[in-house]
Amino acid sequence: MRINRTDLADFAYFLALAKHRSFRRAGLELGVSASALSHSLKGLEARLGVRLFNRTSRSVTLTSAGAELQTALAAPFDAIGSAVEALNRYRAEPAGRIRLNVLEHASSLLLGPVLPVFVERYPGIEVDVAVSNYLVDVVAQGADAGIRYGGTVPEDMVAQRLSGDIRWVVVGAPAYFDRHGVPAHPRDLYDHQCLRVRLGDDSIYHWEFEKDGEELAIDAPGAITIDETPFALALTVAGTAVAYLPAPCAAPLMSQGLLRSVLDDWAPLGPGFHIYYPGRRQLPTGLRLLIDLIREMQPLAF
Repeated sequence: MRINRTDLADFAYFLALAKHRSFRRAGLELGVSASALSHSLKGLEARLGVRLFNRTSRSVTLTSAGAELQTALAAPFDAIGSAVEALNRYRAEPAGRIRLNVLEHASSLLLGPVLPVFVERYPGIEVDVAVSNYLVDVVAQGADAGIRYGGTVPEDMVAQRLSGDIRWVVVGAPAYFDRHGVPAHPRDLYDHQCLRVRLGDDSIYHWEFEKDGEELAIDAPGAITIDETPFALALTVAGTAVAYLPAPCAAPLMSQGLLRSVLDDWAPLGPGFHIYYPGRRQLPTGLRLLIDLIREMQPLAF
């Protein structure tokens, strides 16, 4: 079979669909409609004479032939992408697109301060950010890189530190502590209303404390469970409960006197943010420049 330009485009569509197993997500990555992807796939399967995917209303899975084709095409197409990316060094201004999957805290504490400067400095680079606290496979989601706290980065990824360690604090509204008293020990939290935290794997986080070599993990009691920091801050300022948060998230409201921290002598340091990406691929120019700018600006100092 002779390969033409239509085949090459359809192969690229095939690889995106094989990665995402979703017409919608593959279409979002490629900037085409799901119907265009479906039409492309039908044409490719007709020309090859084999079925590449099993498709139902709920799932898209590779057939044996599709899996074999994906394995054969992945390396050559990665090489083409790397070759095109390498041309950035010849441009007067870097260009391209980077896709990131980041934790909510990383979006506000790291990217929020940095991205306005980045897009002004590099107007030819598009940045696509998906914010999620769920533990997703960033490669399968079509991202070039992810940002998580150290210690939660997948072991098969290359990781670079972006911030220093971060202190976690218990905060509440002054009016809340006037009504309910101030906890003097982490175990006193069992007598308080706390905002329970749902983690990315749907488990409930136990608030961690340490002092003079002693470590505690408290299953904080409370009527409300959350997984979003702005919501937690709003509830805490309203005096609903106390919250356990990274100190930089609470700092602006603390400086205004709307929140105060307690149990400061028990407040632990947690691992800082790391950016991670597959080691087998060339680092996109835009991603390298973003990492450099974060380290230059240091919104969360090392």
